[in-house]
Amino acid sequence: MSVFNSLPTPPAAPKKPVSDTRHGITRTDDYAWLRADNWQAMFKDPSILDPEIRRHLEAENAYMNAAMEDTKPLQKLLFSEMRGRIKEDDSSVPVKDGAYAYGTSFVTGGEQPRYFRIARDGDVADETIRTVLLDGDKEASGKAYFRLAGLDHTTDHSRGIWGYDDKGSEFFTLKVRDLATGQDLEDRIENTGGGGVWAPDGKSFFYSALDENHRPSKVFHHIVGRPQSEDRLVYEEADAGFFMGVGGSLLDDVIYIDIHDHETSEYRLLSTMDLTAEPKLVAAREEGIEYSLTEGGDIFYILTNDGGAKDFKIMEAPVDNPGKENWREVVAHKPGTLIISHMAYARHLLWLERKDGLPQIMIRDRATGEEHAIAFAEEAYSLGLSGAAEYDTDVIRFSYSSMTTPSQLYDYNMVTRERTLLKTQEVPSGHNPDDYITRRVFAPAWDGETVPVTLLYRKDTPLDGTAPCLLYGYGAYGITIPAGFNTNCLSLADRGFVYAIAHIRGGKDKGFSWYEDGKMNKKTNTFKDFVAAADYLNQQKFTSYAKIIAEGGSAGGMLMGAVANMAPEKFAGLIAAVPFVDVLNTMLDDTLPLTPPEWPEWGNPIDSREEYEQIAAYSPYDNVGAKAYPPILALGGLTDPRVTYWEPAKWVAKLRDQTTGAAPILLKTNMDAGHGGASGRFQRLEEIAFEYAFAIKVAGKM
Repeated sequence: MSVFNSLPTPPAAPKKPVSDTRHGITRTDDYAWLRADNWQAMFKDPSILDPEIRRHLEAENAYMNAAMEDTKPLQKLLFSEMRGRIKEDDSSVPVKDGAYAYGTSFVTGGEQPRYFRIARDGDVADETIRTVLLDGDKEASGKAYFRLAGLDHTTDHSRGIWGYDDKGSEFFTLKVRDLATGQDLEDRIENTGGGGVWAPDGKSFFYSALDENHRPSKVFHHIVGRPQSEDRLVYEEADAGFFMGVGGSLLDDVIYIDIHDHETSEYRLLSTMDLTAEPKLVAAREEGIEYSLTEGGDIFYILTNDGGAKDFKIMEAPVDNPGKENWREVVAHKPGTLIISHMAYARHLLWLERKDGLPQIMIRDRATGEEHAIAFAEEAYSLGLSGAAEYDTDVIRFSYSSMTTPSQLYDYNMVTRERTLLKTQEVPSGHNPDDYITRRVFAPAWDGETVPVTLLYRKDTPLDGTAPCLLYGYGAYGITIPAGFNTNCLSLADRGFVYAIAHIRGGKDKGFSWYEDGKMNKKTNTFKDFVAAADYLNQQKFTSYAKIIAEGGSAGGMLMGAVANMAPEKFAGLIAAVPFVDVLNTMLDDTLPLTPPEWPEWGNPIDSREEYEQIAAYSPYDNVGAKAYPPILALGGLTDPRVTYWEPAKWVAKLRDQTTGAAPILLKTNMDAGHGGASGRFQRLEEIAFEYAFAIKVAGKM
């Protein structure tokens, strides 16, 4: 019997066929009309959305609300539980930088962070000595959506750049604040990526500007007090397939311009001794070669995969002549041990690496070459390396957590090797790690590989196939899903769920080759791995097919669409958040913001018939067919520039038209938010509570 009873008739999107012929192959799209012709302008002003499209999205929302009406008390309960696990007046441990230490805090009931500072050695616990530099709740007042991009202070601590997006479109506005008075200056910089880098004198800064396609394509130099129209263009990237970022060094002597797509990178450097000079090229881009720089005094340390170093190595080169001909190896490539990131300080080089799916921090004394690792004991865990804000230091900061262990923040002395516990994440409503079990199991894949799966469940959960399971996956861009502490999923575990993360190909969980084996012409490995994880959990009786709810967002939403087509009978339900499901149409549309930079990940179906056919074979929207789909919840954001709202809207329309079953297919479009969903910390919890309520309802656990 269906858990969804007496639903109204679902919206049926009218079919308005549009044909497209490429490489001699013609496809017909019945729902192309859901893509607003004026989408670029609409992202900035949603009120101009075509009325027919708006009516359809609102009808979908009304149907979704009817289907989920009986879960509203459950949603409130879940929200209350999740909120109860958050320390509402939480504060970060301030980071020392010069005469001050900078941190963030929340107030009870507040949605947005406050940025504050104290004297360098002030009492962290004494809130009366904090100077609030930026109050996010105050800035967000009266706005349906508001997202802060942070606050970056000048070297002399007198001014700060801060950024905000109040549409959800990820076009950020920058302002300059006088940190002594708390007042913003006249400067207002529109259409930026959200941050800036100060020149050492604090009189000017550099920022990346977004073009109409939402691509950071230009770096500008802004002099405080002058209008944006007078900003000097420092560098423009002509290749529509590349993104740009701008950053600074701890020594304040160089501005980095980082140009990259998903597999190729290039750096240009600007000396802060001459801000009007042309940026200097480090090493010209070569397809498939990545590198990144960190400064170590008179040398750069360069993390790269050059020369066949698939899992990366670290080189060094002189700051005054950093060209590739001067690169010298300092940390060798070790196949199977992926170097993720690196940092350099006056006396130490450190890097974060991953081996056998688990991260560790490596530290090398620059004078002696002696190395040591910071070791951890749990079977699966997550590490965050934040380093330090000062170059001349022996103390770095890192965070540690596991699925059962709340986050712990440490200072670590690289000389004495002593850890100082600064803070343990508080769970105000209580949390006993001994009530839960976390495990890492390995599911056999179709080709002999094994797929790591991280599990969390209560000790008293029966492992006889009766437990429901929420199985999460992503599997793209080399992104590794950490096995860290997540207070929200405890609401599922406490209801008898097994919470599972499938570390499938397309991420770098098992090294760079794990990523390569889940992209381009090997993309279907990602989907097969996820089904293999479901098969294993069913076979080992952690759960059963009739109890597995799959969840993924963005590229993980593509995963949801693909497994729905491949194996709908193996899932009780699917949650697809901002799902990238219309892959072929999107990759054929080079006017969309993310299309050219995405070609190295998925393929370029415009130029290549072979890549067209590869994508067409798995693109979820194109492969919807006559079969019984399980209950599906798709979520979109009207102003999302990354996965446009029409992708889930078209997908749901086609699923509903094609399915041979009676299970409801629901679409929730957030009319006020973009890719990240709601912007406030509690607003976001409401969205998670909604998704979990769907999972609990589908699992029959209400």
